[in-house]
Amino acid sequence: MTPSPLKILVVDDEEAMQEVLRTRLESSGYSVFVGGSGAEAREKVRQVDPDLIISDVVLPDISGLDLMPSLIEDRHRPVILITGFGTIDAAVEAMKNGAHDFLTKPIDYVKLEQTLERAQATLPSRDGDGNAPGLGELIGQSAPMKALFAELQTVAVRDTAALITGESGTGKELVARTIHALSPRRARPFVALNAAALPEGLTESELFGHEKGAFTGAVSSRPGCFEMANGGTLFLDEIGEMPISLQPKLLRILEESKVRRVGASRTIDVDVRVIAATNRQPDKAIEEGVLRQDLYYRLGVFNLELAPLRERRADLSLLCAHFIQQFNRKHGLAVTGLGPEVLAKLEEYSWPGNVRELRNVMERAVVLAEKGTIGTSHLPTALEEGAHPTEIVLPPGVTAEEAEKIVILRTLETVGNNKAEAARRLGVDVKTIRNRLRSYGIQMPGR
Repeated sequence: MTPSPLKILVVDDEEAMQEVLRTRLESSGYSVFVGGSGAEAREKVRQVDPDLIISDVVLPDISGLDLMPSLIEDRHRPVILITGFGTIDAAVEAMKNGAHDFLTKPIDYVKLEQTLERAQATLPSRDGDGNAPGLGELIGQSAPMKALFAELQTVAVRDTAALITGESGTGKELVARTIHALSPRRARPFVALNAAALPEGLTESELFGHEKGAFTGAVSSRPGCFEMANGGTLFLDEIGEMPISLQPKLLRILEESKVRRVGASRTIDVDVRVIAATNRQPDKAIEEGVLRQDLYYRLGVFNLELAPLRERRADLSLLCAHFIQQFNRKHGLAVTGLGPEVLAKLEEYSWPGNVRELRNVMERAVVLAEKGTIGTSHLPTALEEGAHPTEIVLPPGVTAEEAEKIVILRTLETVGNNKAEAARRLGVDVKTIRNRLRSYGIQMPGR
């Protein structure tokens, strides 16, 4: 039986926004319903029982903050709030009161899709398969994962900083979210910031906030991530890509629990647990001068190292079953599992992109198969032929400049456009990758 697609209710009083969200979400396989006010939202909830809700904070008859309790009172139903910069403080307050996440206008639709996928992972199974072995949203039964689960249960209840290390795609943010979900701070905000994804010059403002007029473009005051996460957990991904000039300020906040917005004259008390992550080896990052040793010691009270997927092949079948279920639900399909030769192909592959790459491979396979079992023909060529994905063949007579471009773009493709991870593999600074892409005239989303 084909599972029905997830139902999403969009609440926004602007018809244009309703239509844009409806079109984008339906193209991703969701069943979408819309409402233009709090009253319409409540009625739609009674009529269609949506699985998730996306709501603007500002509505004509009620604040989205006041509306939220009535949307989730009858069942677990993640609510994602949409807010303009002028209502960010209100959105932060909403997260403290149970919102799953919030997005700012104009909407980053890549981030919206990622947020929806994280929200889906919190929903109970609709296929009756039960829960896979694991901890929270983490899945695994291999020896490295069992060891990790034991560490996480210890770390979660200790209200100290932690540092997560591991290759790109191993699930560092998911581990951070699991720590938060198991901790006494679980009812407070979880805020994630990727240092490698921020445009140069904006990191300080994103972290610490800014006052109106602090710099060109600062048309209003805005809280930073520390204020947004007050009482909860702040996840700093790719900490090794944070400008070295800001690292002493971060260290001071960790030691004093006080933050000063850019352009402000006073400090603000904050109570935040910081979890950081990096795909670099910390000792090498310190040696290269991109990570301060004192900051590393402060963050690394607990150091959690994630095993790459190639070292936890015992988890492949579990992860595949989980992703098949997830993408059946997302796309309204009826794939039942893997064909007899497929798992062997997956186990032969080296998975340089780790679980993130496996997830992408499984979504493609589910969409192509539609129903029944996934066969080898539904796998990408690199897996079907057993090729090593990082092999790069340069055409004869290629110039050094052209060779550099091929290598950079192929490496980015291999790591899911993660610029920081591509820079690590190529042994260059992430700024070099960004500058090269700019010179090629390529605007590439991602970190």
